[in-house]
Amino acid sequence: MMRFLRWTAAVAAGLLLAGCGGSSDGDGGRDEGKGSGSAAPSASRSPAVPTALPASLTSQRLDWRRCKATGGSSAPGDAWRCATLKVPLDWSRPDGRTIGLALIRSRATGGDRIGSLVFNFGGPGGSGVASMPYFATSVSALHKRYDLVSWDPRGVGASQGVRCRGDREIEAAESVDATPDTPAEEKAYLQDAADFGKGCRQAAGPLLAHVSTTDTARDMDLMRQVLGDDRLHYFGMSYGTELGGVYAHLFPRRVGRLVLDAVVDPTADTVGHAQNQARGFQRALDDYLKSTGQDPEQGSRKIADLLTRLDAQPLPTSSGRKLTQTLAVTGIILPLYSESMWPRLTSALTSAGKGDGSGLLALADQYNDRDPSGRYGTMSHAQRAISCLDEKQRPALAETKRRLAEFRRISPVFGDYLGWDTAGWCHDWPVPGQYDTPEVSAPGAAPILLIGTTGDPATPYEGTRRMAEELGRGVGVQLTWKGEGHGAYGNGSDCVDSTVNTYLLNGTVPKNGKVCS
Repeated sequence: MMRFLRWTAAVAAGLLLAGCGGSSDGDGGRDEGKGSGSAAPSASRSPAVPTALPASLTSQRLDWRRCKATGGSSAPGDAWRCATLKVPLDWSRPDGRTIGLALIRSRATGGDRIGSLVFNFGGPGGSGVASMPYFATSVSALHKRYDLVSWDPRGVGASQGVRCRGDREIEAAESVDATPDTPAEEKAYLQDAADFGKGCRQAAGPLLAHVSTTDTARDMDLMRQVLGDDRLHYFGMSYGTELGGVYAHLFPRRVGRLVLDAVVDPTADTVGHAQNQARGFQRALDDYLKSTGQDPEQGSRKIADLLTRLDAQPLPTSSGRKLTQTLAVTGIILPLYSESMWPRLTSALTSAGKGDGSGLLALADQYNDRDPSGRYGTMSHAQRAISCLDEKQRPALAETKRRLAEFRRISPVFGDYLGWDTAGWCHDWPVPGQYDTPEVSAPGAAPILLIGTTGDPATPYEGTRRMAEELGRGVGVQLTWKGEGHGAYGNGSDCVDSTVNTYLLNGTVPKNGKVCS
């Protein structure tokens, strides 16, 4: 399966380095009603959560200790401490079984401390424990007055991370054609999807039905309480923007200073997200091609022709493995997340045109979190478990095939893959999805800063406006960066960085519609 991760550039950078108290206004997990967003919610409501939480949860003391090395990464420096937060497995039964969430924190380095600033780096499925130390240098100004905090959400990394397949099974599945051309290939594609879900069910057990975005938003509010903050100050990136919007809906009066960067379109269902990404990645590819002096239409046709040839005849690589059509698309996708990686894409495409698939395979391996020894990370496993619990829509094979022509019109390079992905991603998933689209309306919430990048491939710019509309009048404040890549903060715009820092440090809300170029 090939769903493109809605991670942020900060997480991508980290992977590249690795390759190289209850109250009436929402405490305790009480839903605060429907909002005044532009569309009526299509979500099926999650189970009711008791207003009062047990003291064993709200009064727990976190045992902060020196962090240990995890997932093949070295332990972070002395400024960082780690702890485990207890949360209910099932939020409708908060006095029942609990699970542990891994947290990481570095105390504010200066005076006049504001509180905790909680980060989610996207995915879904990204490890905050692993990513936070990498990102800290980008937020040094914020670190002076905030404790920097992140965590591995339920089902992720050190928080009972879901692993649905072993390394050999993952590598074997790379031979499955993600754009099947024959009935036999279609059968193999859907069987692989069903097998993946069975593996998740076997590995995760009851947890698989409790890793939704709503579950994690409730975890965040308990985290806020235990950290001692009256309101949540939060920086969400990519998928973390959807999580932030869901939190704001559930706990609008607990919203402090929230920044949502690389905003997910909350009005898009499963097919809508796939179409958004087809547009976004094609737009980014067009911008890349223009930067190299190529006509986007001709350049895209050339790449599409390469992928067609690979479907029939994979290319050899220096590792002895073959570059398949699916791996090639993955290798093209990764550099589009960051303009700084465009030269690597040029080199890899040039080599592939000469019959050597090594460059694109290396990029695909980075995207798939595969190390040189053949070990794979589990971010994509957690992403699938979370998104398939969130998303109710399950397009059937015939429905998907009817839509393929539309996907191809949107993107000649990525349309087939994202079109087919709507059928395969959650096919025969062992637990039902919760909603068609997330509810993010948040009447009464403090202003939330939304940042959209015009050239963002994974969460296209149009989603920023739609999130603002859904949050409701006076809540979503839009900031535009005329730039490339996934995520704006820390990517070279002094205008963006200073606007965000002023908001988070001083509470100064910028004018709605501000543009940074």
